[in-house]
Amino acid sequence: MTSDAVEVLRLGDHAVAEYAWRPSLPASLAPRPYLHPVRTLAGTTVTELMPASHRHHLGVSVAVAEVDRHNFWGGRTFIPGHGPAWLDNQGSQQHVRWLRRTPTQLSHTLRWSTIDGDPLLSERREISARLLSPDVWALEFGFTLTNVAGRELPIRSPAAHGRIGAGFGGFFWRAPFVDCRITAETGTGTDAVHGRAARWLSVAGPGWTLVFLGADAATQADRWFVRTRDYLGVGSSLAWEQPLRLEPESVLSRRVITVIADGDLPSGQAAAYADDLAS
Repeated sequence: MTSDAVEVLRLGDHAVAEYAWRPSLPASLAPRPYLHPVRTLAGTTVTELMPASHRHHLGVSVAVAEVDRHNFWGGRTFIPGHGPAWLDNQGSQQHVRWLRRTPTQLSHTLRWSTIDGDPLLSERREISARLLSPDVWALEFGFTLTNVAGRELPIRSPAAHGRIGAGFGGFFWRAPFVDCRITAETGTGTDAVHGRAARWLSVAGPGWTLVFLGADAATQADRWFVRTRDYLGVGSSLAWEQPLRLEPESVLSRRVITVIADGDLPSGQAAAYADDLAS
């Protein structure tokens, strides 16, 4: 057990996800709340936690490579002209107050602080589960960030520093590393969606399918980060080549819905979920 506080999302008799909201983690991992395990209704786990190759990958979380030079992704920081390096700059996301705790809905506030404890962002996070069919359910994950630092906060990915393709940072899902099929509104295969905006994308593994949907206009405009080499990860990215600059007291919100299915969903069904669930 890596956490001293866990809430369980349930749909009927099914424990579909566990949310570690006050994790006990080393500073090098950029401690933050995460969902793991997330399961299909048949009980198959579709997340990974702290795999050997990337210990800072924590199931489903909000992980940002750089907020004003502070690392909320975990692990090493990308330095232009040098590459990834270990720095003492990992931040953390701490639970502040519960707003709602039910078997299908969790809502709380968080504080994003530097390694020295200085607050940069306040967050309101909402997570919910709903049943779509006997073998399909949906996980909705929304977050709203407010700049409380009193200065502009540039949010960057390594791609903004010149690392081609490394536009990660925002909502991130670490899935089990398996042979999979990537399909999206923009085409088939990783290259058809990585670094692009798409209304939906699906990842089909052995006996399960995940369909990721941008649930509002702002999220739909963000590019997807998709990696199938070395690990399987999907993220909705806040910033790619250019920083996202958050002014003092300004707010950004994002919302992702993930459809979690047993078996293989055809692309037409994935598109139908995008029509039905996303605004």
